[in-house]
Amino acid sequence: MSAIRLLVLGAVKQHGRAHGYQVRNDLEFWGAHEWSHAKPGSIYHALKQMAKQGLLHAHEVAPSAVGGPPRVEYELTERGLEEYFALLREALTTYDQEMDVLSAGIGFIVDLPREEAAELLRQRVRALDEWRTTVTRYYTPEGGPGQLGHIGEIMHMWVHSADAGKEWTLGLIERIEGGAYVFAGEGEPFVGVLAEGEENPFAASSSTVEETD
Repeated sequence: MSAIRLLVLGAVKQHGRAHGYQVRNDLEFWGAHEWSHAKPGSIYHALKQMAKQGLLHAHEVAPSAVGGPPRVEYELTERGLEEYFALLREALTTYDQEMDVLSAGIGFIVDLPREEAAELLRQRVRALDEWRTTVTRYYTPEGGPGQLGHIGEIMHMWVHSADAGKEWTLGLIERIEGGAYVFAGEGEPFVGVLAEGEENPFAASSSTVEETD
């Protein structure tokens, strides 16, 4: 699973309708250009590709003020909304995906009901436990990782990563079940998007020229 599809669909959803530069600006505001592959080229490509796939509807609006081609605004279709929630649920439950996928899932977790969000994270914990049990049964020698030479440190690293991931996930579940954040159906959630024309203090250095789509 690629994080870019979830990130772009989620960013468009938060606006209702958004042009490419808004999506790019929001993702940079969240720092996604640092922890994912959400670079300008991949963002615009994803928008156009998902419009071709029927996940986004492309609206042509007024030409740009500098005389360029009409700006394109994107809006989720019904299929796009279904794809968004499918990707979101997958991002929260799958234990072995890239960190940018999980990060994207956490970024949009409040779009789900509170109970469902906690249950999806519990599924992730169970998957981590099952993976750990399987690999340690076969790959952890009684003498410790050193018995396999430095190669043993590879699995040692992955097991420690799984343990840390489980600890963090259990903490998040506890915070969610304790009432943290505003989830779907509970009121107005926090929405981290920039207003039209608002300066982005975290923009990448290359984000100086506005695109038209």
